[in-house]
Amino acid sequence: MDPSELKKIQIAVDGYSACGKSTLAKGLAGRLGYIHIDSGAMYRAVTLFAIQENIIADGKINKNLLIRKLPEISIKFRLDNDNNPITYLNEVNVEDKIREIEVSDFVSEISAIPEVRHKMVAIQQKMGENKGIVMDGRDIGTVVFPDAELKIFLIADINVRTQRRYNELKSKGYDVDFEVVKENLMQRDKFDMSRSESPLRQADDAMVFDNSDITKEEQLEKAYKLALSIIENEN
Repeated sequence: MDPSELKKIQIAVDGYSACGKSTLAKGLAGRLGYIHIDSGAMYRAVTLFAIQENIIADGKINKNLLIRKLPEISIKFRLDNDNNPITYLNEVNVEDKIREIEVSDFVSEISAIPEVRHKMVAIQQKMGENKGIVMDGRDIGTVVFPDAELKIFLIADINVRTQRRYNELKSKGYDVDFEVVKENLMQRDKFDMSRSESPLRQADDAMVFDNSDITKEEQLEKAYKLALSIIENEN
């Protein structure tokens, strides 16, 4: 049975940094014929905007100025030739720039600003109104789509996660240190879990996947079978 011909559902994929949320969400969306949205890319785009507009200076964020400039921010996703969603900030392709360390250093603090989250969540919820969507992030199953039919929460060992992020950055030509990458991930975990606005936490009804020792393909197959069983039950 072709799942794309059945009643569609919302799928939320949450978890810690470098757990492969986007990889799983993208693969799952592809198998199901759904739309994939990387919500983290949206917060990274806001962070990049703040850097470009000198809203971040000397390691500090001018939150009031960012809030005033939020109406100037337009974030869109467009598919490339391989059907991958590409992030556009004010009509400019920023997919590579938003993955740089400078953005990673500030994205948690930017994403904790209530006004920023309210704007992003409103956009995300609008995207998911017609269902048939797989969205990954940190508060998708708890805040954005609390009624999602399937919620997945990813975890992995910190050293495994660090190696993944380190390899990703090195493959893009960045000169990075393993321990610096690890510290960045741990700091982001701490910040994400302790923020007052939409903290990172596992939804009560989420399925937990520990992917420390399984392949991307094994995880995708597990998620696909789970999603298919839920979709078939909805019809």
